[in-house]
Amino acid sequence: MPKINKTRYAILGVLSIEPGSGYDIKKICDKSISYFWNENFGHIYPVLKQMEKDNVITKKVEQNEGRPPRNVYFITDKGREELTEWLMSPTIQAPQRLELLLKLTFAKVIPPDSMIKELQRVKEGHCRSLERYYRIENEYTSSNKVREDDGYPYWISTIRYGIYDAEFRIKWCEETIERIRTHNFKKEN
Repeated sequence: MPKINKTRYAILGVLSIEPGSGYDIKKICDKSISYFWNENFGHIYPVLKQMEKDNVITKKVEQNEGRPPRNVYFITDKGREELTEWLMSPTIQAPQRLELLLKLTFAKVIPPDSMIKELQRVKEGHCRSLERYYRIENEYTSSNKVREDDGYPYWISTIRYGIYDAEFRIKWCEETIERIRTHNFKKEN
C-alpha cells in the first residue's frame, strides 16, 4: 500500500478553516498543531502545487502594492470531500521512532552520568512544552469566541493530549533518572 502524504490533510484541514498563503498555512500549523504535528515549508509548497493539480485547492493571486504578489489558496468542494473521507477513515497506527529510547536501550556502554544528563535535558524541554501547552489551553478556555466554535471540543482535546503527554514524559524522565542512580549506587556499594 503506498504511503499517503499526511501534509496534504494538514493543509486541507487548515484551508477548511480559512484560506491562506503557504506562509499563512505554516503559521497556523505552528500555532495550533505543532505540539503533535510538524509541517515545514519544504513539505508545504510542493504539496500545495500537487493539490492544485489535483483540483482539491484553487489559488488566487493577490497583488500587494510595493510587495510581491501573494498566492492565496482555497479548498474546493473536491478538497472538502477528500478531507471528510480521510477524517472518516480509520487512523493508521504507525510505530514510534523515539531516538531517546533507542539510545537508552544501549546506554550501558556509556557512563551513567552521561545518560542522566541527557534525560535531564529532555525533561527540561518537556517542562518548557508543558508551560506552553498550559498557556495555549488558557487562551482556548478564556476566549468565548473559541469556546463557542464547533471545533472547540476537538481543539481542547488535542491540547489536553499534549499536556498529558508532557506530564507523562516529565514523570518518566524523573523515574528513569532515579532508577539509573539507584542501580549504580547499589552496584558501587
